[in-house]
Amino acid sequence: MTRLAIVRQKYNPAGGAERFVSRALTALREQGGLEVSLIARKWEQVDGIRALLISPFYLGSLWRDWSFARAARRLWTREGFDLVQSHERIPGCDIFRAGDGVHRRWLQLRRRHLSAWGRFALWCNPYHHYVQRAEAAMFRHPRMRLVICNSEMVKREIQQDFGLPDERFAVVYNGVDTSAFHPDLSRHRAAMRAQWHVSEAAPLLVYVGSGFERKGVARALEQLRRLPELHLVVVGHDKRAGRYQRLAEALGVAQRVRFVGAQKDVKPFYGMADAFILPTLYDPFPNVCVEAMAAGLPVFTSDTCGAAEFVADGVNGWVASVAEPDKWQLGLQAWLADRERWPAWRAAAREAAEPLTLSAMAALMLRHYQALL
Repeated sequence: MTRLAIVRQKYNPAGGAERFVSRALTALREQGGLEVSLIARKWEQVDGIRALLISPFYLGSLWRDWSFARAARRLWTREGFDLVQSHERIPGCDIFRAGDGVHRRWLQLRRRHLSAWGRFALWCNPYHHYVQRAEAAMFRHPRMRLVICNSEMVKREIQQDFGLPDERFAVVYNGVDTSAFHPDLSRHRAAMRAQWHVSEAAPLLVYVGSGFERKGVARALEQLRRLPELHLVVVGHDKRAGRYQRLAEALGVAQRVRFVGAQKDVKPFYGMADAFILPTLYDPFPNVCVEAMAAGLPVFTSDTCGAAEFVADGVNGWVASVAEPDKWQLGLQAWLADRERWPAWRAAAREAAEPLTLSAMAALMLRHYQALL
């Protein structure tokens, strides 16, 4: 029996990375041959998983991450696990799941969209310096044996920035429950559209995610201004959601947007939509993209999104740079203009997601653990 510890600081029900870890824990437990423990500050209950909760005192995000890393490292050393897989940037782990991508790459992309003052403020933030130092120390630590990336994009970035060889990497895409996220969710279409006052005939995009600035809600609203027949439902929490509601009013699209907040069950919202949009500035591999594809929704996303590796232009969605709003418009126009092909696009989206099952993800990860041992 292999004793595996998985480290993730805190569970956020709206967070894609956290949902991935919860799914992975359940799937790994079902594989057998593994005794899985979880090291976290706070987590949801997962049957059959031993939870080791630690909550050192902190003030501020830098102290929060540093204190958790220190306490987690002491705990896993004391427990003597066979393998430690961290989803946090903690030097000394055996395996790192790079679910959050490369922090320095995210900062580089963010700087391009900030004012001079914004760039200066970003540079002055000590938290970003801490994360980059921890990231570099972890990748260069002698105990680092395997980096599990959730996209080829993230693997390339780590290799370019830290020079790790190919044999230190595994690409394991996020799994999705393909029976729960299924084109049959369209059964919710009529009731959900009636509830949210969206016409049955209106072409409707759905966005799902927290962190509206990074994930591009403003860019999605701008596309509605350009394409007056489009409607949008925004599912997710953001502490500045009011700013985006005011932006929708300023753009003259408020009547065609529904801000529904965070939802415990997003499946009916996929079921009411015709396509999915995520104009994200940077996303290693968002679960929502594969959920949408499994539900039979073509996906419009950016070339700095790892899930774009499963999107083929004009086949099951479109990919464009966040710096190219005209290309987004062209893709959406092509989709809107050819409704006869919508069933084919839906089927192609579903087909692309079908191999990404939770059991396939867990089996692949288990093979990597066995190879390490």
